[in-house]
Amino acid sequence: MTCIANGRVTCIKPARYVQQLVSHWKHKMDASWEPLANGGCGTFPFSDDTFATMVCERDMISIQLTTASFERNIEMRGVIERHIERFAFREAPLCYVWAQEDV
Repeated sequence: MTCIANGRVTCIKPARYVQQLVSHWKHKMDASWEPLANGGCGTFPFSDDTFATMVCERDMISIQLTTASFERNIEMRGVIERHIERFAFREAPLCYVWAQEDV
């Protein structure tokens, strides 16, 4: 079973926070950053069956999280939220909105 959730969070410096996440997680995985016209995109391959993409716009991070189970998806949402909060501590607490996709 594959579980996909799409999330978003409004913040002041989305590209900066995602770039910091890439640097932070780079030592554990092949995380990467790609600059885009309106911001950028971070990719995070946590494991063979857990993967996140974070697209930055002017004032928002859009997150797509794919996991092998619903339970793992909920767990990883928390991991992602806690790590973004670390870098966005001046704005914390942030408000995350998640929607589950049917696969």
